[in-house]
Amino acid sequence: MNVARYEPWSLHRDLWQEVNKMFDRAATNDTSGATADWVPPVDIEEYADRFALYIDVPGVDPTSIEVTLEKGVLTIAGSRAEAEKPEGAERRRMERASGRFHRRFTLPDTADAEGVTANGRNGVLEIGIPKRAASQPRRIAVSA
Repeated sequence: MNVARYEPWSLHRDLWQEVNKMFDRAATNDTSGATADWVPPVDIEEYADRFALYIDVPGVDPTSIEVTLEKGVLTIAGSRAEAEKPEGAERRRMERASGRFHRRFTLPDTADAEGVTANGRNGVLEIGIPKRAASQPRRIAVSA
């Protein structure tokens, strides 16, 4: 005989969590496209000489990700296929998003668009954006 714990409010709690996640994503992900099925999380770091972006894209082939830079806007797009369901299995939960993703970032004027690099490893896409050499003030000699 199996005894199962009855939790009548667990479905209610799960529903509220999903609704809250939906509103949180809508409020914070203004860099995603309207057609995106999911939004990969991104970390951005700034150094004295460069910017570094780290985009979590597990299960996505790095060579299939499109990285473009046009008029100061960096765009990252791609897709992740849905995991195949093994024969005879019944899916109980699917939390890993699949489908198209799309992120856009406006770069500051200090970014050097010509030196942008991108490489993927271990499910993380790393984009390096060097900064332009700042114009250093110089002393101008006045001749008599």
